[in-house]
Amino acid sequence: MEAVKLFAISLFSTALLSFVPVKKKYIVIDAGHGGNDAGVTFDGMTEKEIVLNIAKQIHEINESQEKYEVFLTRAADEYKTLEERTDKINELNPVMVISLHLNGTPEKDTQKQGYELFIQDSGDSKKIADKISQKLGNCSIAERNLHILRESKSPAVLIELGYLNNKKDRTYLSSEQGQKEIAQKFVDFFNEY
Repeated sequence: MEAVKLFAISLFSTALLSFVPVKKKYIVIDAGHGGNDAGVTFDGMTEKEIVLNIAKQIHEINESQEKYEVFLTRAADEYKTLEERTDKINELNPVMVISLHLNGTPEKDTQKQGYELFIQDSGDSKKIADKISQKLGNCSIAERNLHILRESKSPAVLIELGYLNNKKDRTYLSSEQGQKEIAQKFVDFFNEY
């Protein structure tokens, strides 16, 4: 009889716990610009499209992971103000925020290339930036007073993924393979974090 009671309690507890929502841990990916704000442009290519494609790839690749859920501040070519983005970020209270951007210079072609990471403070954001830098191949990290970094209550990093007016960066960033490789590096980083 005692065994039956224990079994019934165990069964009831299991059923009850299966209906208790699990608090999700989010990582927010902010694809910069959007809508009428194209960001950097070069020969018909736009920053807003490339970073959105990479953000979507990150979301798609991460779907099979259980550790974190990726939330995109925009999943289509739409404009959202910086305030709307940071309000949503602060509502979700994510583990981290990664804002994706592309660089550009006034010249037609530039020799400048590669990743650059920006943070607001040297706390948790710096730790995240250091780990992303290692994953992507030792990028420069600098402090900047940017809205998404300053107003996000969670640790936040803004990354320039390359220069759209550098031929090597542009070729890689605009290719499906390059975008998938970048997205995979971020998901690998999430799994190690």
